[in-house]
Amino acid sequence: MSGRGDTTRQQIVVAATRLFYGEGIRAVSMDAVAEKAGVTKKTLYYHFTSKDELVAATIAARDQPTLELYMRWFAETDGGVADKVRGLFTKLGRSVDTPRWRGCGFLRTIAELANTPAHPAVKAGAAHKKRFEAWLEAELRNHGIAGAEALARQLVILLDGATTVMLIHRDLAYVDTAGRLALDLVEQARKRG
Repeated sequence: MSGRGDTTRQQIVVAATRLFYGEGIRAVSMDAVAEKAGVTKKTLYYHFTSKDELVAATIAARDQPTLELYMRWFAETDGGVADKVRGLFTKLGRSVDTPRWRGCGFLRTIAELANTPAHPAVKAGAAHKKRFEAWLEAELRNHGIAGAEALARQLVILLDGATTVMLIHRDLAYVDTAGRLALDLVEQARKRG
């Protein structure tokens, strides 16, 4: 498929992503996606044979751009590795400080589909989280941090935990606290290594 088909498919994914993120997967019908995308249901089902396939496509479409955003935040933050890790939390806080923010789309999708662990979107979301953790581990290792694997896991727990609690309380103090803890963890690991 190329040309117009790719554009139409992308248009559908963008519309579905906005709807699923804003309203939740189960609350959004395929009719609503077709309407938002400006296509017929026939066209929608030509590109996606099921809602499950479309949900998985929305997760897959956000995977690389989200990783690239974190990579950019890390690279743009001045200082050593501990400062760069702290910068991930600081920049996350700034990016989500809006009334339209509904939490991490990957976590929300996995939570909404938790009763179907074999769902392709759950698998895609879990794979994204693992790719992020692997990237973070590689960055820590490249900066000479001993125990990079365990530390990356701890940092992911802090980041995802802060994201979840910020959604609950709508308070950026949680990501700030998590960022300070992350900085301390990296500094301790750096001193050991």
